[in-house]
Amino acid sequence: MIKILPIVFIALVSTVACNGQKTDVPMRSESEVSGATQNNAYRIVTSNPSDSIQIEKMLQEAKKLGNNDNIPLHFARNFIGLPYVAHTLDRSLEESLVVNTRELDCTTFVENVLALTVCKLRNMSSFHDFCSVLTTVRYTKDEVAYTARQHYFTQWIDDNIKDGIVEEIKLPEPPLSQKRKPYVDFMTTHVEAYKMLNGHREWVPAIAEMEKQVNQMEFWYVPKEKLRDSQQYKEYIHDGDIIGIVTNKKGLDISHVGFAVWHKDGLHLMDASSIHKKVVDESITMYQYLMKQKSSVGIRVVRIQGIR
Repeated sequence: MIKILPIVFIALVSTVACNGQKTDVPMRSESEVSGATQNNAYRIVTSNPSDSIQIEKMLQEAKKLGNNDNIPLHFARNFIGLPYVAHTLDRSLEESLVVNTRELDCTTFVENVLALTVCKLRNMSSFHDFCSVLTTVRYTKDEVAYTARQHYFTQWIDDNIKDGIVEEIKLPEPPLSQKRKPYVDFMTTHVEAYKMLNGHREWVPAIAEMEKQVNQMEFWYVPKEKLRDSQQYKEYIHDGDIIGIVTNKKGLDISHVGFAVWHKDGLHLMDASSIHKKVVDESITMYQYLMKQKSSVGIRVVRIQGIR
């Protein structure tokens, strides 16, 4: 259930990554807002004071959308060309609800678009509303805490299904789909790669428990070899669906995320790309993209609730 946040403006700091790699991010002038849920009080940190204005502007413009317009892709296209920047959630050593519409990694790109889409579907139009939805999307039990942030995308999907934000789509029968049980331990075996976790080693046991929970899950995915003829999935995968790239990298479950976009030559990915250093609608097909990634196994697909 999404909760409305009381907000008061003040002033301060923000970070994220798609693959767990460590990068140095310069500090920027930012703004701080206070927020609260039933579970805790916390700071809302924006990359720029105009972030709240930008969010409300996009929500106002979305009121003009017609019945045939694709809502998630409409919002996603607002971010095309914006720079890819890793670790925008982790610049500080203390957890805040970070809102950054100017610098994105793959996960924050998906989260921003998802939160905007949910606001549109629920006739919510204020920055308060957006922050409420983003809190539910990013954290378990609406608790803004590092140990409650959904660091592994398998957990992110599971929790957002439980919250009624996204839904699992029914894939075709095997061999066009396969079941996979992930094994994750990357965060606890690479603590030094995570600035905030490295600064709070006392949080490691909670992250280890999170990893244990993920390792008890399983999911259906599309093997990448089957996407050579992606048209056979058009009935199942729709424009604006959320795609997670399943990986066999040791300790990880899903290495990259974005949105499904159909072109004449098949299924493509719209993503905040660390390769292109910006948000793009990939020019190559999903199959071609995955075949360039040796560690990629295939894709997992979920749909935003209320989108058909």
